[in-house]
Amino acid sequence: MSEEEDIILADLDDEELVQQMFDDLYDGLREEIEEGVNILLERGWEPYRILTEALVGGMTIVGADFRDGILFVPEVLLAANAMKGGMFILKPLLAETGAPRMGSMVIGTVKGDIHDIGKNLVSMMMEGAGFEVVDLGINNPVENYLAALEEHKPDILGMSALLTTTMPYMKVVIDTMIEQGKRDDYIVLVGGAPLNEEFGKAIGADAYCRDAAVAVETAKAYVARKHNAMSA
Repeated sequence: MSEEEDIILADLDDEELVQQMFDDLYDGLREEIEEGVNILLERGWEPYRILTEALVGGMTIVGADFRDGILFVPEVLLAANAMKGGMFILKPLLAETGAPRMGSMVIGTVKGDIHDIGKNLVSMMMEGAGFEVVDLGINNPVENYLAALEEHKPDILGMSALLTTTMPYMKVVIDTMIEQGKRDDYIVLVGGAPLNEEFGKAIGADAYCRDAAVAVETAKAYVARKHNAMSA
């Protein structure tokens, strides 16, 4: 182990440091990630560059290995927690420098359902990809979603469910949005273990996302399309 312990982050050049941060993120080492972020800042890296190259770059590897069954939920949560440490340092700086925002999302688990591991992963991976995320937590009635959409005006509404009994509540939310004439203002993404693509289509969601990595890719694609449509 002694060799491992001797890695001094400040002695690494930029490229080696970013690679080391990928490893540290993968291993969920929050303090090392915070140190790495601070070293890159001292070296004059733009906050947005650190976010995309070091943190999002590292989380992309974590997301792919999670999707492929190499990493499991506990490890991904540790990695996401390490990423949060880095984000905590970068967030105020990103706000000052006006980093390009990918878009924004309101997410929450539906009424009757108290599962949040999958939703938390999506929140963290979305933040990692540069989205602003408002997380409503668990057990959300339709009123919570509508109030949050009104208040935050996000690009995306994300809903999650882990129980077959709570899945249909997603349709209640979407139907209410339709009744109020608001459905077309938002991209609606749904996810959770018992769902599938057919269910997503049947309830009128824009897309069903199998896991957090897919959610990020889907969100990016839809937001890009939305922005293109608006500028056309």
